Amino acid sequence: MSVKDVLIIDEDDIRRADVSAVMQFIDFNVTHTSIPKLIKLDVNAQPSLIVLCEGVTYTETAINKLFEKNIIQQPFLYLFNKGKSPSIPKSLKRYMVPLEWPTNYQKLIEGLRNIQIATGEINDEVSQRASELFRSLVGNSQEVQRVRQLIQQVCVTDATVLILGESGTGKEVIARNIHYHSSRRNKAFVPINCGAIPGELLESELFGHEKGAFTGALTARQGRFSLAEGGTLFLDEIGDMPLQMQVKLLRVLQERVYEKVGSDKPIKCDVRIVAATHRDLKKEIEKGEFREDLFYRLDVFPIEIGPLRSRVDDIPVLINELVQRIEHDNKGSVRFTSGAMMALCQHDWPGNVRELANMVERLAMLHAYGVVDVKDLPEKFHQYSTDVVQAQEGIVLQEDFLSPAVMPESSATPLFSPSSQNIIPEQGLDLKEHMNNLECSLIQQALDETNGVVAHAAKRLNMRRTTLVEKMRKHDIQRPDL
Repeated sequence: MSVKDVLIIDEDDIRRADVSAVMQFIDFNVTHTSIPKLIKLDVNAQPSLIVLCEGVTYTETAINKLFEKNIIQQPFLYLFNKGKSPSIPKSLKRYMVPLEWPTNYQKLIEGLRNIQIATGEINDEVSQRASELFRSLVGNSQEVQRVRQLIQQVCVTDATVLILGESGTGKEVIARNIHYHSSRRNKAFVPINCGAIPGELLESELFGHEKGAFTGALTARQGRFSLAEGGTLFLDEIGDMPLQMQVKLLRVLQERVYEKVGSDKPIKCDVRIVAATHRDLKKEIEKGEFREDLFYRLDVFPIEIGPLRSRVDDIPVLINELVQRIEHDNKGSVRFTSGAMMALCQHDWPGNVRELANMVERLAMLHAYGVVDVKDLPEKFHQYSTDVVQAQEGIVLQEDFLSPAVMPESSATPLFSPSSQNIIPEQGLDLKEHMNNLECSLIQQALDETNGVVAHAAKRLNMRRTTLVEKMRKHDIQRPDL
């Protein structure tokens, strides 16, 4: 946010202090007052942001004073009590951006972003959607940070991108981020799964066909290349494309020209290609299943995303994001004990993020607004009930049903003990790096749970606020881009 000065108007001292703490954490200069005091307040400079809270005593005199001082002549954030409808004079409703209270950090950021849009600071809906998509590439691990950096480097070009990774690792998320951060963001992003369409129909799907081109072609039809004109075509599972189609795709990549099925008229195209596969294309080339020349045409800028089992530090953050999405879609919510979280972190996740997302959604339905312990997880997770997990069982990671999951404040039992199993992989690990990553992950979780208030996060982690600030600097933990 570019706004730096905020005026909080509230008669509830506790709520005013809570809101002030959150605003100060995200670097706002805070002034807070009540309506009676506001009438006497000499406001020399109009604040960039007004936060008006429900419960303030509204009087005609007070409201007139607000307009007289030009304090409310712009959109403002209105906090109203959860479970109730906003109660505010009609004269102010046209300026209002409502937000339930209590809230969580993510919803507060969305409210502030809506203020930016309403004031014209952000008037590009595509830009807003792009930022949301970029945050959807969730994780604090070095692997995810590396992928984010590669996206930033390639999105400003029109280079062909090849995304490699196991099924369910988020290859399409990466492709969409590349598109929405590129100069083609205002054009279409068109995905097609090359392995899900029979080979004899794939040519028509990609290039379109003329009426009567084959049996059943009763009308002419546009192909995916036509739909993606000026934008991005995402060829998912390119490794499953039949050889005869690989030849035709190669020609398009080389000459930027294609023909519809049943036509010999060349059509020029301006389409960026982003391809993805879970297969090892070099091995496919050796087996004669994939063309080497096409591989080198696609492999201009490769991006490889590792499996979830290689970035265990991302699992708590991903669960936090998944729970927030479920809440946003009004599908309920769920909490996790530390034992359940530890068990989830020890699983291999062969289905990667897709498997994790499906499991969290299923648990949110089975234990709606409830607490999930190790015994509540599917049976395959019970094997991870080691001493350390059992010691953590029953400790709830969230204070209320609508908050994301985090680790407990403290525990008499260490998070890892010599008796723990399945902690050290066979190939060994860098203990210092592992502990640093774990510390970074827990700090981030504590900040998410406490809506970004450093003092509250420090209390959860059983440390001094100044110590936490130093650790945040050490790990370069910054607030999310707004």
